[in-house]
Amino acid sequence: MLLRSLTSHTVHILSFIIIVALAGLPRAFAAETKSDIPPWLRAHVGNNNGQIAPVVLQRARALYQQKVSTGEVKNPCYLAMDATRPSSFGPGKLGHRFYVICEQKRSFRAMTSGYGSGRNLRGIANFSNGRRCAKNFSNAEDSKLTTGGPYITREDITSFKGYYRVSSKKTEPFLRTFIQFDGEGDTANARPRAIGGHPAVLLHASCRKKDPKNQYADAEGYVPYGKLVDYGGGRSNGCTSWTAAEARTIIPILKQNPTTLYIYPESSDIDAVATAVKARRSLSKAGLYWNASCLKEIGTPKFWPKETLEPIIAKYKKDHPPGPSRPLPICKR
Repeated sequence: MLLRSLTSHTVHILSFIIIVALAGLPRAFAAETKSDIPPWLRAHVGNNNGQIAPVVLQRARALYQQKVSTGEVKNPCYLAMDATRPSSFGPGKLGHRFYVICEQKRSFRAMTSGYGSGRNLRGIANFSNGRRCAKNFSNAEDSKLTTGGPYITREDITSFKGYYRVSSKKTEPFLRTFIQFDGEGDTANARPRAIGGHPAVLLHASCRKKDPKNQYADAEGYVPYGKLVDYGGGRSNGCTSWTAAEARTIIPILKQNPTTLYIYPESSDIDAVATAVKARRSLSKAGLYWNASCLKEIGTPKFWPKETLEPIIAKYKKDHPPGPSRPLPICKR
C-alpha cells in the first residue's frame, strides 16, 4: 500500500515537472506539438502550391488561439505567410504563400504575396533577394527585408498617391490603404520600420499640375500625375503586399478588427536550416522545413540581425549621402 502511494506520488511529481518544462519551451515549439487541426482544414495542409506547410499552420493557429484567449483578438479569421515559397512557377503562374483562414466558416484561401527585396550595398554587403525566392531576412531598419514571426494587424491608413489616367480623357486619384502591423520578439520594431500590408500597386509620378482647389493639393497647390505600376507577386520593401484584387478581399476583413499574422520562417528557423544545409543534413530528418524548390535555388538562407546590419546600413548612408531633392516637372498637358 505504501509502495503504491509512493509510486502514485512520484508520478504526480514527474507529471508536474514535465508540464512546467513544456511551459518553458519556446512558443513555436509548443505550437508544433499540437494535433488538433480539424479534418476540413487538414485537407489544405501540404507542400504543393495552394497548400500550407504543417509547421506554418500549427504556429499560425497557436498564435491566433493565444491572442483570442487573452481577448486581444476577436476577428474570426487569422493570417499566415510562408516566405520560403516561390513567388512564381513560370510565366503567368504565381505562387500562393499567403493564407486567410476563417475556421468558423471553414474557409481557407491561399493567395500571392510579396517579400522584402533587400538591398545591395555595393562594396559593403549584399543582402538582396531575387524575384522568385527569398534568401535573406532581417529586422534591421532600412534593410527592406522580411522578418518572420508573430504580428497583430492594427489601424488602416488610406493615403493619396497621385492621379493616373484611366482613358484618354479621364484621370482618377489613386488611394492606397496600408494596414499597420505590430510585432513581438524579432518583429517588435514593425511599427518604426513601417511594416504592414498593402496592395502591390504604386504610382510612378512623372509630373505635377497646379490645382490649388484640389482636395489633394500640396502646400504649393500642386498634385502629382503618373502611371500605376502593379508588382503583384513580386518583391516589396519588407511589407506584406497583395495583388489589387486580393487586397480588396483581405483589407475589409482587417479594418477596425485586428487579427494575427504569422510569417514563417523565424530567425531560429533560418539559422537551423543554414546549419543543416552546410552540414549536408536532411531537413526532414532534422525536423526542419524550407520549400525544396527555393532552397535549391538560394543555397543557404541567412538572417541578418538588426544589431549586425543596422551599423552597416548607417555607415553606407554616411558614406553615400543623398543628393538634393528635385521637384517633379510641370505636366505639359
